[in-house]
Amino acid sequence: MAGMHKFRFIFFALTLLLTACGDPIKEQVTRQLPVSELRVQQLADALESGQVRNAELIRQYGDKIARSKPELTELVNAFKQDATTQGPMYLALVDRLNTVKTQPEMFADNQAIYDELLNIYQAADPVLYSDALSDPLNVLADMSDGMLPRINALSKAQSQQANNAQDFGTGEQLIGNPNYGSWTTGSNGMSFWAWYGMYSMIGDIFGSRRVSYGDWGRHRNYSYYNDYGRTRYSSPSQLKKQTRLDARTKKSFAKRGQKFTSAYGKNRTGASSLSSQSKSAQTSANRFRSQSSSKSSYARKSASSRNASFRNSSSKTSRGFSRGK
Repeated sequence: MAGMHKFRFIFFALTLLLTACGDPIKEQVTRQLPVSELRVQQLADALESGQVRNAELIRQYGDKIARSKPELTELVNAFKQDATTQGPMYLALVDRLNTVKTQPEMFADNQAIYDELLNIYQAADPVLYSDALSDPLNVLADMSDGMLPRINALSKAQSQQANNAQDFGTGEQLIGNPNYGSWTTGSNGMSFWAWYGMYSMIGDIFGSRRVSYGDWGRHRNYSYYNDYGRTRYSSPSQLKKQTRLDARTKKSFAKRGQKFTSAYGKNRTGASSLSSQSKSAQTSANRFRSQSSSKSSYARKSASSRNASFRNSSSKTSRGFSRGK
């Protein structure tokens, strides 16, 4: 199987090289593929050498909670994997990169392949990746009952008040993030959040209520993934599923004479001291969405230019934090 994947990648690379002449998008794909691949490997090196700030804090928080609350050790260990190359976020980046290399037919065109390679490149930026880890890190902070501070985020009470949000329980920062669970639709047409594997312990231990997409979409609180990182830390197929679910829910509400505003229609308040990379990525994502209906070569060139400027932006690490509960 590995040999087949290697052959397909070599065939894919050769095809790109032979056909790139005269097609600027194919040329961009050919150049970007090894660059994105190197960035993912560099992220692995940074994780393994302790150079990703929030990954290190996850390890520290996990150790402290395991000592003070040994009954949570099994769940804590699941979260500590986020600080390693075995965490769901990192493995998802590797899987997406492998999809580009071995299954290019999964993408609509070369522009889609190029956009995905840029998203992977940006997501693997160690500083931006550290910001993304603030979600599982802050779940650990909430599990400590205020003993440990939240990082890069307001307190739960502050952000709830600012967003007029409901309390969806411990772990709510990860609801909607396909690295930790998925929305499952029952026979009645309603969709509820289901945790993957060990993360299902969140509901068992903390008694979190069952969360429906309709309630969550209207009343969710801030999380890094949903408000800043969604386009970077989701595959194209995951983004399509989210869009379809949002549209289906809106239609269902309309049939009942009710209004449903998209879960992603506006950013929630709650971030504090985010890196310049996250802010740049959010600006780029907003502009890209506003022009996504345009298929002109100008729009494609503009998107590429914005992402190129993001790659060249300076690296600044955030050090600020605010207290938890």
